[in-house]
Amino acid sequence: MAFRHTLSGTAYVFDDIATLLARATPFRSGDALAGLAAGSAAERVAAQMALADLPLTTILDNPVIPYETDEVTRLIQDSHDQAAFAPIASLTVGALREFLLMADSAALTALRPGLTPEIVAAVSKIMRLQDLIAVAAKCRVVTRFRNTIGLPGRLSVRLQPNHPTDDPLGVAASTLDGLLLGAGDAVIGVNPATDNVDATCTLLTMLDAVRERYAIPTQTCVLAHVTTTLRAIERGAPVDLVFQSIAGTQAANDSFGVSLALLREARDAALSLRRGTIGDNAMYFETGQGSALSANAHHGVDQQTVEARAYAVARAFAPLLVNTVVGFIGPEYLYDGKQIARAGLEDHFCGKLLGLPMGVDVCYTNHAEADQDDMDSLLTLLGAAGVTYIMGVPGADDIMLSYQSTSFHDALYLRDLMRLRPAPEFEAWLNRMGIDSAAGQFPPTLSPALIGLG
Repeated sequence: MAFRHTLSGTAYVFDDIATLLARATPFRSGDALAGLAAGSAAERVAAQMALADLPLTTILDNPVIPYETDEVTRLIQDSHDQAAFAPIASLTVGALREFLLMADSAALTALRPGLTPEIVAAVSKIMRLQDLIAVAAKCRVVTRFRNTIGLPGRLSVRLQPNHPTDDPLGVAASTLDGLLLGAGDAVIGVNPATDNVDATCTLLTMLDAVRERYAIPTQTCVLAHVTTTLRAIERGAPVDLVFQSIAGTQAANDSFGVSLALLREARDAALSLRRGTIGDNAMYFETGQGSALSANAHHGVDQQTVEARAYAVARAFAPLLVNTVVGFIGPEYLYDGKQIARAGLEDHFCGKLLGLPMGVDVCYTNHAEADQDDMDSLLTLLGAAGVTYIMGVPGADDIMLSYQSTSFHDALYLRDLMRLRPAPEFEAWLNRMGIDSAAGQFPPTLSPALIGLG
């Protein structure tokens, strides 16, 4: 099925929906690398105009990756709720944009089961940044484990105390730093330097001991591969959240060593531990534009649409947290600050619209054409868009992963600017500890409860 649009006397033809979506995407280096980007600004505009006129039912009836060959496509198609889709079934992509801008939060919540990743990716491609922000700000997604994430007027922070040798004392020191600056309500989550079960169990045990000793109403996680975490569970390690990086195609997930069946097994294992006190959202997923392309597993689909398909995978497992590590993969996929900012707002919009507790790692690698000013801009825009949580890294410089992210102080800036507060249970704990959760201030003498941490 080909799609056509004539612009200024030139006829542009797009062979199928995947091509149309790719050509309509605002320019980014990853799509150019894959040979999928529009050849000119005029072709991009023509594709966006053709996309705006495309009926949503056409997208539903024509998966970008065949049903028979991809389990992610099967998940998307088989879980689609026709009743929830009914209010927008007669609309085009352009009309859906207008619907979303006018809808209230309740209408957007009701619509979630009727939306597919390809539909939300399509509409994002014809939206300005202010559209992406305005709609996402109306989307509320609330999840719970030991505290409540995603309530209005709240901003959570993942405390990311990574260490280049997984030294428990080094991790504990960074954890104390973050706690004293009001970070950690999303999760205290460590990326292990080596993915092995012994190191994972050591860090899990240390983090859980800290959490229990000081009665911190949060959750901990070591971001090891899901199979490593399963082995840790078998050993009796104190696993709160099961982490996994995921992607939007079966082939890309194969490259990560995961499948939908394995993720179901992991979630069942986490739930069997019954460690959540106020909820059972026990999964934590990370994604990123370009991962499928880097694995040669994108099937000719643009990176932003593939990214949105990863959110269908996440949605199937009721996660506590999902975040797009937006600038981490590198300039081959998002070249500069402008591309990173657009991608971050797209990902947040698509994830929230599909019903995910969406965070963003506002980050870049040192060889990208970006700097901390670019990250400040994106951070502030995401605050306006109602981002669920961001990263808290000591000094914004991850010494293990060697990339630049957001610091504990950046989170304090955003909370103060937007009048946002931590998760309510965590905020109450901070107050009991004598820490000002809004300003990150603490008494000259630390609370006795925190003395000796680490």
